[in-house]
Amino acid sequence: MTKLSGGAIQENWHLSAQLDDTDVEWVLRTDAPSTLSTSHSRPEEYALLRVAQEAGVSAPKAVALCDAPNIIGAPFYLMEKAPGIAQARKITRDPNLAAFGPALAHQLGQELAKLHKITPPVETLAFLPAPPQNPAQSRIDHYRRDLDALPDGHPVLEYALNWLEDNQPNAQTVALCHSDYRTGNFMIHQGGLAAVLDWEFAGWSDPMEDIGWICARCWRFGNDHLMVGGIAPLQPFVDGYQSISDTPIQTEQIPYWQVMAELRWAIIALQQAQRCASGAEITLELALSGPLAAEMELNILNLIHKAQ
Repeated sequence: MTKLSGGAIQENWHLSAQLDDTDVEWVLRTDAPSTLSTSHSRPEEYALLRVAQEAGVSAPKAVALCDAPNIIGAPFYLMEKAPGIAQARKITRDPNLAAFGPALAHQLGQELAKLHKITPPVETLAFLPAPPQNPAQSRIDHYRRDLDALPDGHPVLEYALNWLEDNQPNAQTVALCHSDYRTGNFMIHQGGLAAVLDWEFAGWSDPMEDIGWICARCWRFGNDHLMVGGIAPLQPFVDGYQSISDTPIQTEQIPYWQVMAELRWAIIALQQAQRCASGAEITLELALSGPLAAEMELNILNLIHKAQ
């Protein structure tokens, strides 16, 4: 049993085991010492994983759930280990990226469209908050509360909230969104998608939120010219999405949801720093998260300037 890297909000452990004389490789996922209030519990995340699998999404195969706290000290679940790597900087620095990137973006678009075909109600997802009538305003209200709860002022983020409130688009539909669909949360094997990871934030929202998230500059890892996660330009992703979905991507709305994405990641980075500062969980990764917010603030100002 070996702790895996990543998982700043939850812990992931690689298990090598023998079951009926058969070697198996599993991943055990459980709570980190401290977490974010917006993160689902492990039983809820397990339910989301199974719903996604049933819809044909390439999610890791669920093995078992244990919600008893007395086995390892917290609820956990097991899933089959997918092949490949998830480290975003390795993927975006792969010397063969130009060859496999467009096909991978096409595949990522297809997988997201499969997920967005799931619409409320879903009985096994009754624990999710009710689908919002106005997803953009719902997010704005949520992030305003998060920002108000932080100890320091952040004028650029306040400005972004006001701009988002004044420029809300109309949502075509509400669907199940991954809400963290980005490079770093995919297992990539031999240039193709092996599995979509980290379902802890999934919920009902405007599908454009997921598209804006993967297209945000903060998730390109230096490959600024490759809009889709630092992997490829936008068009292969759009083509993949439209090959599955009957609902067209509103490309004119992408800048709006990019601002929303940069705002959200800035707030999460500040919350992560607070987790460290509070003493709940002292790690270098959390301590270094706070300063990242300045980069997102610059991205926000550039996006709003271009939109005006």
